[in-house]
Amino acid sequence: MADKAEKLFTYKGKPLVRSGNTLYYGDLNDPYVVMMTITDSKPFEDLNMASKITVQLMLTDPEVRAKDRFQKRSEKDGLWAALDIGDIWLRRALSEGRGK
Repeated sequence: MADKAEKLFTYKGKPLVRSGNTLYYGDLNDPYVVMMTITDSKPFEDLNMASKITVQLMLTDPEVRAKDRFQKRSEKDGLWAALDIGDIWLRRALSEGRGK
């Protein structure tokens, strides 16, 4: 189990995990994570590149109702723009101690 934790991708020091067309950015032990959903992609050489991504700042508290967990939402063009805004939102939310 320890080996698996060591092999996680990170972005700016936070875990970045992909499951299908959804990426989660942040530590699930923190009060917030960012959920990014790829809604459209375009072919680039032999790959599909994400072109439209929905970014949402989400509470990790399981006691909060599902519809109340999402704090912010935005649509971005491309993965880098999505990661950029997601990182800003996550760092601000965690530094402000929101959700506690």
